[in-house]
Amino acid sequence: MALLATKTGSPNVTRRSIAARPCSAAPVRLARPGRKHVGIHAMAAATAEEAELRKQLTNLDRVTILSEALPYLQRFRGKTVVVKYGGAAMKDPTLKAGVITDLVLLSCVGIRCVLVHGGGPEINSWLAKVGIQAVFKNGLRVTDAATMEIVEMVLGGRVNKSLVSLIQQAGGKAVGLTGKDGQLLRARQMVELDIGYVGEVTKVDPTILNVLGNDSYIPVVATIATDTAGQALNINADTAAGEIAAALKAEKLVLMTDVPGVLRDKNDLSTKIQSLDIRQCRELIADGIIAGGMIPKIECCIRCLSQGVKASHIIDGRAKHSILMELLTDEGVGTMITG
Repeated sequence: MALLATKTGSPNVTRRSIAARPCSAAPVRLARPGRKHVGIHAMAAATAEEAELRKQLTNLDRVTILSEALPYLQRFRGKTVVVKYGGAAMKDPTLKAGVITDLVLLSCVGIRCVLVHGGGPEINSWLAKVGIQAVFKNGLRVTDAATMEIVEMVLGGRVNKSLVSLIQQAGGKAVGLTGKDGQLLRARQMVELDIGYVGEVTKVDPTILNVLGNDSYIPVVATIATDTAGQALNINADTAAGEIAAALKAEKLVLMTDVPGVLRDKNDLSTKIQSLDIRQCRELIADGIIAGGMIPKIECCIRCLSQGVKASHIIDGRAKHSILMELLTDEGVGTMITG
């Protein structure tokens, strides 16, 4: 099976096949190092590595990178990008600062961003504080009534509002939501799995997201939904992000994970596959190359592509400025999946 070596194809959804350029410096150049930030320490000062890199860049380097990013900025201006945020990138303050500045930059140049987040480690921490044991079944959190209260409190409160605050400290505009707000996410309880108040999305009403996006706000969505009786349900963040992207007919769905993308050999990072289509994804699943926890992520990408999303991306949230690297360079840093 022949897999694409570069992210080429239709200009509406993929990268142009132009000469490669050194992309490791791109996000630093795009991040406008002179911009003043306040808030957590990681957002107030650059890392030593980034500071040293800036010293090596000439003014010509900086404007060259900006000019080379222009086609992507023009292509995506006014389009919607849904980013699912979770994993290690939520725990490391420096990585968190990078994600926030990436989103603010994209928003400032007219790209409509929606941030959908999880918060598993924070939930586990608070469950331990109140003496509740975290239990998982087939990779899903068993969510009884007491656990659901903590999940809703942590996701919709502490985690959600801290992200809103960080975006605003970085110069952006953000509004925090849960799936309850504006009936954004309706769901049914997955009773057949016997894992408590865990749901699957049955309906998305993106009205509130469109209203906020029209006024240049970044919606920050915690994945709590309600059923027809008003019961709160815990929703997998990848699934929620995919359904939201589909409802918005988004240009891009970006899933931030703790792996570099789809690997032919999970023990060899050099085997990362840059681009796939749906047929190739199915073949890799059948061959056992895509396996384990990557399968539901791929299935999420396929579902949203079949509903009108132009492209899905699986990227490593542990890589600095990985969102900008994936969207604004030819090579990208993860795996792009198209229909």
